[in-house]
Amino acid sequence: MIWNTLDGEPPLVIAHRGASGLLPEHTLVAYALGLGQGADVIEPDLVPTADGMLIARHEPALAHSTDIASHAEFSARCRGEDWLSTDFSAKEIGRLRARQPFEGRSRQHDGYHGVPSWPQLLEWAAQAALERAQPIRLYPELKHPAEFTARGLDPVPLFLQSLQQLPSAVEIWVQCFEVEPLRRVHAATGLPCTLLLAQSDDWHAAVAAHGDWLHGLGVDKRLLWRAPERSSGLLEAAHAAGLRVHPWTYRDDRVGEGHTDVRNELAAALRLGVDAVFCDFPATGVAVREGLRRDARSVQA
Repeated sequence: MIWNTLDGEPPLVIAHRGASGLLPEHTLVAYALGLGQGADVIEPDLVPTADGMLIARHEPALAHSTDIASHAEFSARCRGEDWLSTDFSAKEIGRLRARQPFEGRSRQHDGYHGVPSWPQLLEWAAQAALERAQPIRLYPELKHPAEFTARGLDPVPLFLQSLQQLPSAVEIWVQCFEVEPLRRVHAATGLPCTLLLAQSDDWHAAVAAHGDWLHGLGVDKRLLWRAPERSSGLLEAAHAAGLRVHPWTYRDDRVGEGHTDVRNELAAALRLGVDAVFCDFPATGVAVREGLRRDARSVQA
């Protein structure tokens, strides 16, 4: 099959927070399941602790994704109805157990798996690469750098320091919603960097301003379309500027507007030519991609 991706290669499936549709997000078991389901890339989100350790959480707020509310020793540090990673040491975070934050998803694995630090995740990836005899690609998102920097915890130097002993079999791409910290990472490392865009962001301006150094754009999937099955022009403009397009997030249990089934939603994006898709259920993304490949071979035959 001839894909409409930037390089003509098959689009990648990104395990969004690991196989987070089935297991508590940002746990080593969720990342491992993502690989086992055929994902090409593992996506962790990174936030800092009070003592400058990056940990894998979607947000610094911990109440929904961990069992912190059950730890009486931490009750005094509650801010309103939540607890923040920046109020805890890495050792204290290590006492927490992950929970499924999405309503309607299985909670049978709640309370069994810890909250991994970024160094622990790198160790896991190195071991997984050794066992699979192939590199592992991690795609961390630096969450809210400006906010954390204002608290005295700039995540960029923490992240850069962590790469000084990066295992050779672990490949790193980096993503962020903020341009300035992403440029600092790129200037210091040359790593592939992706600027994330929300639905309200101006993708025309992003392509014009940053097409010369970015690896790609990670976009709210709604930005791909002007109408159902009608491209907004974002993908074509990004590809013309040499930028890859990675839309987010495809979820089996939360199908996008205008679609009745996530498989049809994914197939539309892959036919359009996106270069990767963020999936909570990586097995579905892999199955849709392989189904399109088989269909194309049948037509050619």
